[in-house]
Amino acid sequence: MCGIAGFVGRGDRSDLERMTDAIAHRGPDADGHWIEESTGVHLGHRRLSIVDLAGGAQPMWTADGKIGVVFNGEIYNHAELRERLKARGCAFQTGHSDTEVLLHGYREWGDDFVAQLNGMWAFAIYDRAAGRLFLSRDRFGKKPLYWFHEGGTFAFGSELTALLAHPACPRSVSPLALKKFFAYALIPAPHSILERVRKLPAGHNLTFDLREQTPRIAKYWDFLLEPAAPAKSDDDLAEELLGIVDASVKRRLMADVPLGIFLSGGVDSSLVAALAARHVPMGSLRTFSIGFTEASFDELSWANQVANLLGTNHQTEVLDLDKALEVLPQIFDKLDEPQGDGSLLPTWLLSRFTRRHVTVALGGDGGDELFAGYDPFLALRKAETYAKFVPKPLHLAIRLLAAQLPVSHANISLDFKIKRTLRGLSHPAALWNPAWLGALEANEIREYLGTPADPNELYNEAIEAWESCPQRDVVDRTLQFYTKIYLQDGILAKADRATMMHGLEARAPLLDIEVADFARRLPHGYKLRGGMTKYLLKKAALRVLPPEVVHRKKKGFGSPIGPWFRTGRLAPSSTDRFVQGRLAAHRAGKSDERLFLWCQLALEQWKERRLP
Repeated sequence: MCGIAGFVGRGDRSDLERMTDAIAHRGPDADGHWIEESTGVHLGHRRLSIVDLAGGAQPMWTADGKIGVVFNGEIYNHAELRERLKARGCAFQTGHSDTEVLLHGYREWGDDFVAQLNGMWAFAIYDRAAGRLFLSRDRFGKKPLYWFHEGGTFAFGSELTALLAHPACPRSVSPLALKKFFAYALIPAPHSILERVRKLPAGHNLTFDLREQTPRIAKYWDFLLEPAAPAKSDDDLAEELLGIVDASVKRRLMADVPLGIFLSGGVDSSLVAALAARHVPMGSLRTFSIGFTEASFDELSWANQVANLLGTNHQTEVLDLDKALEVLPQIFDKLDEPQGDGSLLPTWLLSRFTRRHVTVALGGDGGDELFAGYDPFLALRKAETYAKFVPKPLHLAIRLLAAQLPVSHANISLDFKIKRTLRGLSHPAALWNPAWLGALEANEIREYLGTPADPNELYNEAIEAWESCPQRDVVDRTLQFYTKIYLQDGILAKADRATMMHGLEARAPLLDIEVADFARRLPHGYKLRGGMTKYLLKKAALRVLPPEVVHRKKKGFGSPIGPWFRTGRLAPSSTDRFVQGRLAAHRAGKSDERLFLWCQLALEQWKERRLP
């Protein structure tokens, strides 16, 4: 796991070094720089040593010096690919570096070689003979990759802070990305918070021809649901799924450094921990959990139960408001782009104390998105019926009535679910999901920012995910939204930044390509069945975990920012009338504004540090 940066065009070594210094937290073990004066190509790298500690230095080159690479990520099937490439006559210089597999794979198979990779990655390959840069990002977007092409300079980097260290980087906030940030509580690719700076979307490649000076983007993979009626029984399917996940976990135990497990006590992380325990010596598995002083958010008792069951070396830490106020400045100091998820805070703290013991941590990210695990999935059928039979005027009256319900800041409280559901149902079905998750609705964004907020432009990513789904059922369409938008630019972006701020590598076994392909071909009735979410995944988990763990009520990895904002000790600083009105309403218990207030706070802190 590392950080990459580079550019073609104006600039010098000092610019490149500033770019890599800005992301030193991603790779605290070593750095590397390479410059070709004749073409203006600059490649930089910060290394977190995980595999082949002695031989994995970057930028890495083929023996003839014609092809070089800077790479962030892990290729879990690199050993198999290495053997195939050796059979084709490739001579390797390193012992077991997955980075070198990228060089020979590109030379042997061309751009299409990325389809053979199983892992997470963002890399840039420089092909000197062809005079081109080839950039790629993994299928789900676990590893970030930003770029811009401005004034004759093409630049790329793992984080916005790397790009901002280059003098050619645009420095104005994108008005559209700002609106989308409040609409989704995230910034969907290809947008970034900076105008004319883009994210390379997940599952895409980018080529930059040094002669033509033109970036070209192409999609090599897409998450599309293609369900087929299984010929197996539910029990046999569950056994097959367990075997696929077990193989994925085993692959992700590959490391030349200590590793552990993020353990929340929920079904996904508990399943990962239970399977990991199969492949390591008894009692050697390390697990880590974060707790809260607010009872409705705390899951430590469940995590402790699973740790005891598996016999892991288990460690915990508790987050309260005092500690939150202490560490927030440290988080915002390194945060390259505003994040709308308040659970960034506990994820950061979990990563900090985990990194004191291990360098790699496996977690349960992806299970909810692939197997319909979120609470909104349970509301979909009722929402369809409601939208069909309740006329608009009656809906508006019901929503006004629901707004009078007392506000509770407990985790996933009943009033929160009712109000959020009705909020979504104020919009067409294609907008239910972003409206349920976002900080503000389109009319509120217009009021706050004083600019037009056309829902079709504001939510075009959600509309595209909804309409492009080959299956027309509302469950399938919602699965595509969560997997293609919320997972990439919410969950995985948060996990990447929180872990990499501490030089900790996070791995997600449930997002293995074999697990994803199994899920893509599984009809939604095996994911959401009756009132049970993640039906088949839970059935598989019951083979290694007790029923009380598998079927316990879902809490989700939330953060008690609602009650913290209400105390007055945590607050955005803006004196804007809209902001102050929302803050006053939240403190008075008239409405729940936690999502907006967090987004506003994150935006303010980002602007203060990045655009002084």
